[in-house]
Amino acid sequence: MRFNEKELVFLSRQPSERAAEMGMKGPKKGDVMKRRLVKLIVNFLFYFRTDEEEPIGALLLEECRVEREDDTVFSIAFLEEAERKYLFECDSKEHCLEWVDAINKASYEFMRKNLIFYRSEIHRLTGKDPLEQYGISEETRFQVNSGFPPLPPPPI
Repeated sequence: MRFNEKELVFLSRQPSERAAEMGMKGPKKGDVMKRRLVKLIVNFLFYFRTDEEEPIGALLLEECRVEREDDTVFSIAFLEEAERKYLFECDSKEHCLEWVDAINKASYEFMRKNLIFYRSEIHRLTGKDPLEQYGISEETRFQVNSGFPPLPPPPI
């Protein structure tokens, strides 16, 4: 995936869902834990040197696995490179749990699954497709599985 560097820098300056200074260790052999400012913004995890305003990197939180390594450490590994892990060390067990939960909820796929679930629930309760009024109910991205037909019409 390609990103425009200026757009990423602009995004990194937006209000974050979570932000904290924590230890961070990259996936390369020989990397050491360093103190970084880490900001979760939409589905990006930006990391900064603690004394700088521009990010030194960003992780797109799609197709990744977030796991707790111990009470205060969690890791992020991407599905195509599962052996390469980024490690993050939080100040407390509570902060670690909060970060893992927030990162798991930040992905587009998580939001898409929630939209599909609530769309189905609304349809079940009201008999109406809530996306129909926006003209997007037939779009593949809003289907449970793109191989299945769209939701059936409401009963008459």
